[in-house]
Amino acid sequence: QTSDPNHATSGFSTDCVTCHTTSPGWTPATINHDFFPLTQGHDLQDCTQCHTNGTYAGLSPECVSCHQSDYDQTSDPNHATSGFSTDCVTCHTTSPGWTPATINHDFFPLTQGHDLQDCTQCHTNGTYSGLSPECVSCHQDDYDQTNDPNHLAANFPTDCAACHTTNPGWTPAEFDHDGQYFPIYTGKHREGEVWNDCVECHANPTSYADFTCFTCHGLNETNNDHSDVNDYEYVSTACLQCHPDGNN
Repeated sequence: QTSDPNHATSGFSTDCVTCHTTSPGWTPATINHDFFPLTQGHDLQDCTQCHTNGTYAGLSPECVSCHQSDYDQTSDPNHATSGFSTDCVTCHTTSPGWTPATINHDFFPLTQGHDLQDCTQCHTNGTYSGLSPECVSCHQDDYDQTNDPNHLAANFPTDCAACHTTNPGWTPAEFDHDGQYFPIYTGKHREGEVWNDCVECHANPTSYADFTCFTCHGLNETNNDHSDVNDYEYVSTACLQCHPDGNN
């Protein structure tokens, strides 16, 4: 005859001492609910808040079986349109209000300049799925507007990580000029700080494939140094051909 809850329809054990003592009126009564811990936001005194319609047996332990409406109505960010998992414990604990929430973002580490608290700074227009991990997909404007040196005019690669880390402000940046082209960070072309800006050698800002040696190496001096060199010509590409490592 017990109706709160209905023991018979709920399939409760008839071993009364599982939940009751011999106290008059059967109270207080306790039930071992360790199969689904009633902690934090689940610390409820009214069984019917979860066990609606008097249903106790055969309920799913999946969060979304009770919290589908929470999932559907969440807008910051919109879980449904973003394709978020319905396995709530992936990001949430049972804390009231679902906070704090954490997401494993290791597939795109949120370090340094990417250590953002507002998801919408990267996930504009409420888009969370299918985004490109390529830097330029978010940083095309940074690339286009950079002028020291002008990345767009110089046709630099749009793979930002080739030179930059995720440090705020993009600095320090490292370009392997020595290994790929010509030693300017080591040897004679770094000694005494002989250059300060890219334009000292790359006078044509629209193409860094063009370069000149003659900002520093004047005609008369260079001619005198090569007076005994066959087929010498005062041309920058010829300088590189004979002096690929910048040495005499």
